[in-house]
This record gives sequence, structure tokens and C-alpha cells, in this order.
Amino acid sequence: MGGESTTRTAPHSGGGTSSGPVGSRTGQRLSGLAVALGLVLFLGGFGWAALTYRPYTVPTGSMVPTINAGDRVLAQVVDGDEVRRGDVVVFKDTNWADAPVVKRVVAVGGDTVSCCTNGKLTVNGKQIDEPYLPKGAPAEVKSIPEVEVPEGRLFLLGDERQGSLDSTAHLTDAAQGTVAASAVTARVDAVVWPMNGMLKRPTGFQALGHLSEPGPLRTIGWLIVAGAVLVLGGGAYGPIAKRTSRRGAGASTGAASAG
Repeated sequence: MGGESTTRTAPHSGGGTSSGPVGSRTGQRLSGLAVALGLVLFLGGFGWAALTYRPYTVPTGSMVPTINAGDRVLAQVVDGDEVRRGDVVVFKDTNWADAPVVKRVVAVGGDTVSCCTNGKLTVNGKQIDEPYLPKGAPAEVKSIPEVEVPEGRLFLLGDERQGSLDSTAHLTDAAQGTVAASAVTARVDAVVWPMNGMLKRPTGFQALGHLSEPGPLRTIGWLIVAGAVLVLGGGAYGPIAKRTSRRGAGASTGAASAG
């Protein structure tokens, strides 16, 4: 049929959103948003931690088994008036040492403390359960005469009662072994090396009043982890989409050749 000819027109897509080798535009935008949000959470978590916590290395075994010699701890920066019974605190008193000291607060201003009754520490006439002491070690390994803690001061003991140079070593001082609450610089929240985690709450003191609330360390940790996941996930989107696109293109080419 002489004058007639057949022309084939290549199909083409219209003006809609295109999918390139690195995924759709929407996917790229979400990926960028995830990375940006992740960086905010990740860096914000570290910034919050830097403002709130201080690291300390405990040089002695006076707080065994709660904290071993050489352990690295994170302590929340607090004022002395925030300290409660049972807290493990960092303080500095030149009558004790030239370096920061870590001990447990067993009595605060206005309390009367002594040891021992039936093998237990006594505060304001109440016997205190101390499960953080070394297994099988009674509190009575140290005899403490009745001490009335002046307002604004603290009475502190090590969890390893036999080997701790604590308030009992200063009972003959004018302050009867007590330390000014203002000497406290931080409250220990966790042992981070080795990774023993958060300190257990000293529930034995609960009958005497409120315990300190844990610091924001767990929240900070979750922010950092969530930020890292978002950064890694958002950053991985491009390479994954590119690889998927190549596989799809290869499959299409193979199908066309077979046809």
C-alpha cells in the first residue's frame, strides 16, 4: 500500500513527580528532615548532659559494692539543699581530703543518727534497711555514738563500712564528723564504666521522708539514641533507593531483551 506509513511514538510520562535513581522527591525531603531532626536530638542530648552532669572516677573501694575502685560515674550537678537521705554524693571538705570525695548521706540536718540497733543503722529512732551494703556485712561493723546533725550539715558513710574513711573517722572533730551541705557539688546517678547503669533507690530511708528523684540521665540517653537512629536511617535512604533503582532498571532491561 504505497503511500501509507506507520509511525511508532515512544511512550513518555507526563508532568507528574519523577522517580530518579535516588528515590522520589518526597522520599529525599523526608530523609533530609530525619537527618536534621536526628542531629538536633543527638547534639541536644549531649549538650543537656554536659550542662547537667559531671564525670568522676572513684579512686577507692569505700563504696563497694555500689561503686568499685576505678569506676567512672556520672553525677548530676545539685545544690546542697537538694540532697536527701540515701543519696550518694560528691563533695569536697579539706578536713577530709584535697580531692572530691564520694559517700552516702545517711542523715541530714536535724536528724539523730547512731549505730547500731539489732545490727542496723538507726536514724531518728528508725532502723534502716541497707541492701546496698556488702552481702553478709552488718551495719554494726562500725559503732556510732548518738550524733545530732546540725542544720545545714550532713552525716555520711561509705557502703563498705570496714574500710571507709567517713564521718565515723571525724567524730572527735568539732562538727562530730558532719559535712556542710554546701560542700556537696553533685549527686551520683549512674556508674557508666563499667556500664552498671543507674544506682538503685535507697528505699530504706523512705519512711523518714521523700527520696531524691532520679536525674534526667535516662531521658538524655533516649534522646541521643533516637537522634543517632534518625541520622543513620535518613542518611541511608539515598544509597538504598539508588541500589533499588538500579535493580529495577536491570530487571526492566532484561525483560525488554527477552521480548
